[in-house]
Amino acid sequence: MKRVCIISQHFPPEKSGNASRIYDTAVHLAKLGLDVTVVAPHPTFPAGSFPRTWQRSDVQEVDGVRVVRLWTWQPGSGDPGFASRMAYYLLFPLHTALWLLFARSRFDVIVTSAPPLFTGIPGYVLKRVSSVKWILDIRDLWIDASISLGFLQEGSIYEKLSRRFEQMCLSQADLIGVTTEELGRRISSRYQVTAPMELMPNGVNTEFFRPTNGGKKRQIIYAGNVGHAQDLDKVALAVKSMNGTYNLKFLIVGDGDTREHLERLVKTENLTDSVIFTGILPREEIPRLLSESLLGVAPLKRLANLEYAAPTKAYEYMACELPFVGCGDGEIAHLAEESGAGVIAGNTPEAIAATLSSLLDDPGRMEEMGRRGREYVAEHYDRRAVALKLKQHIERMTWTSA
Repeated sequence: MKRVCIISQHFPPEKSGNASRIYDTAVHLAKLGLDVTVVAPHPTFPAGSFPRTWQRSDVQEVDGVRVVRLWTWQPGSGDPGFASRMAYYLLFPLHTALWLLFARSRFDVIVTSAPPLFTGIPGYVLKRVSSVKWILDIRDLWIDASISLGFLQEGSIYEKLSRRFEQMCLSQADLIGVTTEELGRRISSRYQVTAPMELMPNGVNTEFFRPTNGGKKRQIIYAGNVGHAQDLDKVALAVKSMNGTYNLKFLIVGDGDTREHLERLVKTENLTDSVIFTGILPREEIPRLLSESLLGVAPLKRLANLEYAAPTKAYEYMACELPFVGCGDGEIAHLAEESGAGVIAGNTPEAIAATLSSLLDDPGRMEEMGRRGREYVAEHYDRRAVALKLKQHIERMTWTSA
């Protein structure tokens, strides 16, 4: 039996998109006959929503997967400062690297999931001291996105050091997984990559995310991280302009760094009756909320460094037969066109309102988009199929090294 260790900054009960992705991947791999361990921090994200712990480590069994929780700094506020954020991101991989040095004989393959960039530290360390195979799973161009969103200054020493470390990781990995083809092209154009690169999309659990029986409500929905990459304020203002005609509620399901800013905007614009912040909800409630909604929104900011991103939330909308309105260029536009399940709007309240209105005025079109979306993700992005492909890569890598 092949022994796999997956290292991730997020894991349930955290409710981020990557937490659910890692959970589904680990459970499917275990069901496929692999011995799977996940190493993650004590639950932290969003910052301040879990009790702080000083426990060095904890081991649990979760649905056939061994989960090792290691201590890291847990920021206390919802939008932590730079030092607190970096302590959270850095101390966990350093702790993991130390833990793996003593546990490396237990594993044949390790998988590190990035971002954050620093989860590559234990993979790099282990490759230098052992024969364990390393799969570098890249879901995001974290450095580029940080520059675009103003967190990192282009040309700074921090950017240069981060780029150097990313190149070191890419040079040591045995296999590189990317979530979209555009992401793979961008990595190959910027860095020297010698390892094979394989498409491993975020995907969606189509057994869990499926339409539920029940009527529709006069609401649109966003379910995901309330973060800096999203133009949620533009959607809120679009709803304000529409509500003389459509009487819509806009549900924002989730939490994140920009929630407080959005709540202030909603209060200032007298939108508290129209824009509802639910906070983080149990994952079991999400398919019902999506199924009750008329449209999902995936308003990615129109930045060149985000064009490779295909938000997991769009797959979840589609799996629940919910048509979506997206913003942004690149992969999300490709997904909307290829699947027939979404429409891309400009990143202004006026453009978003016009796109929403055109769909709401055509229920037959929305129903057809929902049906096509479900069929598309079931065929191309089901997480069971993605895990099976990963298992095949793991077996091929370990067989050639035997």
